[in-house]
Amino acid sequence: MPLDRDPSLAALRRATDSQCSIMVDVTRWPLFSLMGPQELSAVRRACVFGMSANEAIYITDDDEVYVFGLNCSNCLGTGDSQSTIVPKKLDLLSGRKVVSLSYGSGPHILLATADGELFAWGHNGYSQLGNGTTNQGVAPMLVSANLLNKKVTVVACGSHHSMALTDSGEVYAWGYNNCGQVGSGSTANQPTPRRVSSCLQSKVAVGIACGQTSSLAVMDNGEVYGWGYNGNGQLGLGNNGNQLTPCRLAGLQGLCVQQIVSGYAHSLALTNEGLLYAWGSNTYGQLGTGNKSNQLSPVQIMAEKERVVEIAACHSTHTSAAKTQSGQVYMWGQCKGQSLMLPHVTHYACTDDVFACFATPSVMWRLLSIEHDDFLTVAQSLKKEFDNPETADLKFCVDGKYIYVHKAVLKIRCEHFRFMFQSHWNEDVKQVIDIDQFSYPNHLKRLCQHIIKRGITVDNAFSLLSAAVRYDAEDLEDFCFKFCVNHLTEVTQTAAFWQIDGNLLKDFICRASRSGAFKN
Repeated sequence: MPLDRDPSLAALRRATDSQCSIMVDVTRWPLFSLMGPQELSAVRRACVFGMSANEAIYITDDDEVYVFGLNCSNCLGTGDSQSTIVPKKLDLLSGRKVVSLSYGSGPHILLATADGELFAWGHNGYSQLGNGTTNQGVAPMLVSANLLNKKVTVVACGSHHSMALTDSGEVYAWGYNNCGQVGSGSTANQPTPRRVSSCLQSKVAVGIACGQTSSLAVMDNGEVYGWGYNGNGQLGLGNNGNQLTPCRLAGLQGLCVQQIVSGYAHSLALTNEGLLYAWGSNTYGQLGTGNKSNQLSPVQIMAEKERVVEIAACHSTHTSAAKTQSGQVYMWGQCKGQSLMLPHVTHYACTDDVFACFATPSVMWRLLSIEHDDFLTVAQSLKKEFDNPETADLKFCVDGKYIYVHKAVLKIRCEHFRFMFQSHWNEDVKQVIDIDQFSYPNHLKRLCQHIIKRGITVDNAFSLLSAAVRYDAEDLEDFCFKFCVNHLTEVTQTAAFWQIDGNLLKDFICRASRSGAFKN
């Protein structure tokens, strides 16, 4: 029986089909229309950047890094200042797996690898490359000052300042600091990476974002901190005074934020319940409030819409976008010269298309994955991993040729267990997902957990926590525990909480107490 007709996969397949891979057409960005079909087929990740969206970088299937375009301020990193419409390979980055990339307005480029290394090149008039000088970076250089034994996982660039997040949750910043965007307590430029401490000293950051001259960070407990320029209220502090050190956004108190993004002078935040908040400049309607008045504190938007699962903005544009649970993509703000003051539903399948077609300049708001592995269907994932020597744990020799397979897939007909959850994805709809913990490759298990996280509510949170504990799903258990703690009052009033096993309840209370949930 073909795998995609296996009844045991039916429930999981139905649930994941709506989250499937979006095959983004990179030729929506004019630069990529210069490439032929064979070159395009090898592109795995890409980013279009620059003041006029005239530069591009892309990574191939075999982790080779190529650049092409105008080459302003040596931002292509090719070792010279020449423009090129023919992609050139950056040999220094060959074979390094890129995990995060960002660009400034100079532009300057930051790139982090899977090994935690940080590379920078391009404009350096304000030491935004972090090498202690103001000399242009004509080629990628390793940024090591103050980052020895640190593993960088995420990078972000403002106009002329830079930020990096480490795997231990530390935030580093450097470069232009005229408004305090480096968070050092002064307005002196910072020539090398410096840890943003102050009130973040004992915090664990999980996300960072940069506006033109402002900085934001979200913590593992859902708190958001901002610092830097605040003339339009983009820090969301209730005033428009600049902030030289991080300050918590009191307007988001009681909410657990899981994603933050910044536009040129506005900011968006998405909570773990799918609620969307906006603040800052609103000259083009980029806050989506229905008017053009700036907001000094976060205000909720799209409240009447369904759950939001992704938000998008970029420090070089005044455009905003969001994607809902059902896959609808909305855009607002500056859209090809027009000011859309309310979220407008589009026909696009992803937020990236909004920036390709309507943003000015038409840059990419993130390092774009051409094939989103986290959203492949089960059948697509199995097909992708078949005969893959890098992930296979078993091989057969047939007529002198090896076929690479997975023991887990071979066992797909046995050892099934049922992991059920119910979540109110829509008001009347309940979903049940079957997960074969033993038979699916690990990334499929992560996909299922990802879907569950999106469906968590106050009513089902403790039931999901119980199931995660029972099936040793540590990542999901940690997520559910934090959700329960952040919504402790509501969760403890649900029937699921009081029907839970006594030992689990005791463990939860002890763990919550240790995390400070019961402090006044």
